[in-house]
Amino acid sequence: MARVASLRACADRVPGSGHEPSFLAGRADTTDLPAAVSSVSSDVGRVDLWKTTRVQCLWGVNQTERMVYAGGVRLSIFESVHYDDHEEVVFAGDPTSGLRAIIAIHSTALGPALGGTRLYPYPSEEDALADVLRLSRGMTLKAAASGLDLGGGKAVIIGDPKTVKSERLWRAYGQVVDSLGGRYITAEDVGTTTADMESIRRETRWSFGTPLSEGGSGDPSPATARGLIAALRAVAQRLRGDRELLGLRVAIQGVGKVGYAYARLLTEARAEVIVADIDESAVDRAVRDLGVKSVPFDEILSVDCDVLSPCALGAAINRETIPALTCAAIMGSANNQLSTDADADRLADAGILYVPDFVVNAGGLINVSQELRGYTEAGANHRIDAIEQATATILDLADREQITPNDAAIAVARRRIDEVGGLRRFRPAQTD
Repeated sequence: MARVASLRACADRVPGSGHEPSFLAGRADTTDLPAAVSSVSSDVGRVDLWKTTRVQCLWGVNQTERMVYAGGVRLSIFESVHYDDHEEVVFAGDPTSGLRAIIAIHSTALGPALGGTRLYPYPSEEDALADVLRLSRGMTLKAAASGLDLGGGKAVIIGDPKTVKSERLWRAYGQVVDSLGGRYITAEDVGTTTADMESIRRETRWSFGTPLSEGGSGDPSPATARGLIAALRAVAQRLRGDRELLGLRVAIQGVGKVGYAYARLLTEARAEVIVADIDESAVDRAVRDLGVKSVPFDEILSVDCDVLSPCALGAAINRETIPALTCAAIMGSANNQLSTDADADRLADAGILYVPDFVVNAGGLINVSQELRGYTEAGANHRIDAIEQATATILDLADREQITPNDAAIAVARRRIDEVGGLRRFRPAQTD
């Protein structure tokens, strides 16, 4: 029997009001979650999720304060600075496989929420929750700014990708995704691969980015890198009056799957590339294969360059790091590069052009979204290359309105959500 804790069921309901979920009726403290989601089975037998895990909804004595406890840890979702009117937050676990997952659906106003599953050894459940809330909001902005008929969602699984992966974990997780009935579509992200997406797909059709050999769109990293190059041409045009990348000095923080593909495209365009990564083997590979230069990881942000490209994890640009920057512009693939939106103003005050990550790193999302209409590489690349014009449009709008590019991009995304999204707020689950 699959059990999934959904905050959509808990939000805006007060015990005793007659509107609380039936399993909370008459209870003012805590309760075990019932089998709220129908049981599912697989060809390897029934997977019983959460046989022992307790997830509870707790209302404060004033019957307005709402929070969630998972495994005895207080997860104050509604108080989180990253909670931004999310539609649904789902907690799921399987003690046998060690699965501990959180799925955050920020918005389905424009369509089903599509966003990758990140497998990462978070220090705590609170850290995992904060990340998934922040990332899912970014996916809403990314889809809207890209003109896609998609909403924003994200999932995180707590664990080390080198040790926790197993068939049972992915199939249990696939059942959780399937229980959402298409409101959330998953794909590859940090710590996951196309092979993992194929394992998830054995339990649900709502797993995209499966291998090309299986009819999917494959690894999204090259597509994300292609989108970065498109955006960089718009930035080069702004900085030098020429969209060509020859001689442009680019510093890349992080040469994982996306950063390496991006560095390769830059060297092919005869740009000058400097890289850094906490993984020295990744740096060695880039230097050996691509002939790029490298610096220690803690020096990359202060490297003298035209463009700084954060391609690792987020929040690298913040109050502490901005004073050391010597670049003319920042644009890269990392999600949530700014620690806070106020950092966009700090960059503007420092005379540094910041191009929002959710605009320039949309290539992977665009690529995988094409599976909804029948994937072709040519069709995906055509839409990804349009990121150049989208970036130029955002920069022009920022100039006209005398606002930061970050504010301009958010305005474009929100305007589209307001104009189109009201047609299908809280999209119902899709059925076969």
